[in-house]
Amino acid sequence: MKAIAVIPGRPNSVHLTEAPMPKVTDIPGGRGVLVKVLQVGVDATDREINDALYGNAPTGCDYLIIGHESFGQVVEVGPNVKDIHPGDLVSCTVRRPGGSIYDQIGRNDITSEETYYERGINLRHGYLTEFFVDDCEYIVKVPTKLKHLGVLSEPASVCAKAIEQAYLAQQRLQVWSPKRAFVLGAGQIGLLATMMLRLRGLEVYTLARGKAPNRKANITEAYDATYVSTQETSMHDLAAKVGKPDIIFECTGSAKLAFQAMEVLGLNGALIWTSITGGNHEITIPADKINLQWVLGNKLLVSSVNGNRRHFELGIQALAHGELAYPGVTEQILTHPLAGLDQYKEMMRLLVEDKDALKVFVNVAS
Repeated sequence: MKAIAVIPGRPNSVHLTEAPMPKVTDIPGGRGVLVKVLQVGVDATDREINDALYGNAPTGCDYLIIGHESFGQVVEVGPNVKDIHPGDLVSCTVRRPGGSIYDQIGRNDITSEETYYERGINLRHGYLTEFFVDDCEYIVKVPTKLKHLGVLSEPASVCAKAIEQAYLAQQRLQVWSPKRAFVLGAGQIGLLATMMLRLRGLEVYTLARGKAPNRKANITEAYDATYVSTQETSMHDLAAKVGKPDIIFECTGSAKLAFQAMEVLGLNGALIWTSITGGNHEITIPADKINLQWVLGNKLLVSSVNGNRRHFELGIQALAHGELAYPGVTEQILTHPLAGLDQYKEMMRLLVEDKDALKVFVNVAS
């Protein structure tokens, strides 16, 4: 079967390859689920893996099939699979367990081991292929009425987990009730975070470089949030104007902005980092000032990586809630569909060159 792969460590090695057809029996214990891939979303992670910034092939293989945002339809299940049936629409989680205590209790998303396993990212093949098989533990059903948003299941899980983690950590304050949030970045993660924070009733300001009107601004405002161009108003100036935020959700991919956010967070606030910034850039920050304000202000930093199945379920629930509250808005994030795996060169070109490509995804099959 066809698959889009890279050779880890070799920049710009993305190519179309032939991979073995998976079988339900590849998964022990009769727990296998064979899925026909319908759509796969791609993002900066796939671009950075193709840039050889990170990523490793599975043991014994010289290539890595990329793509970690899956949406497909079940073809066959093993004899010990319950509640998943042929014909079901599904997504699949990304992280796989190692040997730590967290992995053993189903929290492989917070493994304490240095080596981690992520489909399409590190040591496990991804979903940019025609079929995949996995243990039923990692298969998450998508309601038929959300078929048009199924490819957003993984990014939605990232947002749902990150926000939940902040709220869980802030239970230390006993009466924490955030009112205002800044979302830094208006890509797919930023816009989904905007929607989820609005669903929680927060006043949300979503910051991005481009001046309105533009697609990102239109979607932000359709979520009843406020779009702010940083070319016109800086994060610091916005905080001075509307007040310091209780939550900052950072998803810019800029380490500079991630650290600058520390300067504007409000008292008892939570800063959420979701960016992964490859490279070796150095920046200067007012470390003494930040240290003083954070200690005296009881501020909190939470980072978040790929979630487990419960976070996928929370993300899918948020997509459904968002469709009810803001009908037809989230679908506008899906800007650049590609027809087939043989479009891998155009896929990577869009990720590298097209600043208007809010969400690139591959239609693998109908």
